[in-house]
Amino acid sequence: MITQRQRNTIRQRVHTRIRRRMQGTAERPRLNVYRSLNHIYAQIIDDADGRTLVSASTLAGKQKTGGNIAAAKEVGKQVAAKALEKGIKRVVYDRGGYLYHGRIRALAEAAREAGLEF
Repeated sequence: MITQRQRNTIRQRVHTRIRRRMQGTAERPRLNVYRSLNHIYAQIIDDADGRTLVSASTLAGKQKTGGNIAAAKEVGKQVAAKALEKGIKRVVYDRGGYLYHGRIRALAEAAREAGLEF
């Protein structure tokens, strides 16, 4: 049986492997996602400058809980709206080593529907 600590170690290894190939630029920054048990966080990062351009999470929202698909969709809409305000239309999606399923997928699809291209 795999413990939570072992699962997170595997996820971090996968994320490191993904990040070797993926780089966010000023023209096309990286949309990074972090998922905890109770919340979900999204950031748009310019890796060339090492700056976070836009961020959204369930902590700042009005949701009672952030550990469900509805909350992930809301965060996806929020991050896309903030990005479009700043003139960011195209991003690279960094799933953070998580499987593209559930909350990670819901956030991506909501961001796409709100106007981001990736």
